[in-house]
Amino acid sequence: IKMDFNSRIFVAGHNGLVGRAIVKGLMAAGYNNLLLQSRSELDLLNSTAVERFFQNEKPEYVFLAAAKVGGIVANNTYRADFLIENLTIQNNVISSAHKYGVTKLLFLGSTCIYPKDAPQPLNENSLLTSELEYTNEPYAIAKVAGIKLCESYNIQYGTNFISVMPTNLYGPGDNFNFEKSHVLPALLRKIHLAKCLQEGDLNAVNVDLNIMDNSEALNY
Repeated sequence: IKMDFNSRIFVAGHNGLVGRAIVKGLMAAGYNNLLLQSRSELDLLNSTAVERFFQNEKPEYVFLAAAKVGGIVANNTYRADFLIENLTIQNNVISSAHKYGVTKLLFLGSTCIYPKDAPQPLNENSLLTSELEYTNEPYAIAKVAGIKLCESYNIQYGTNFISVMPTNLYGPGDNFNFEKSHVLPALLRKIHLAKCLQEGDLNAVNVDLNIMDNSEALNY
């Protein structure tokens, strides 16, 4: 299946780290009919709103990059939120994609779906063979459920829903909040702040604190 340049493409989570990169790549490749909805325009936690969007906009292809994400501290602190919000987002989008005849859907998972003691390098066959890392277990469970939901729709209904597992992501659009970010963006931000302090640029420090500490761990 090959997307036409005028295909209706919905990138869920286009304001997040991965979603922005996907949009940038699609636009650079010449795809010009992207359906982009901010969280204020389309709340992916609202099943009625999601179904109405699919019914009205009729996307042909879906990139499901929307998720509640964060580092170890955030995952271990907001365990219930990470589980229920991610389950709800992916259930709403994937079920509506099936109901309204989406040609192909790509679901983004995470390498944390694999057992904490899985052999290295990771192999897909390790999935569900032993216990998960406890600190991000709720997020991992939600992602495993998403993968299995795509697989189950394919088996039962013949849909074309695929899953990919990105790793070690960081870059423009990342979450740099010290409490909720991953290790790499937090480290990059600390290096930036250290450089500002070394140079005596307190204005840059204040700008950073005002912007970055108010960033959210939501990619939808």
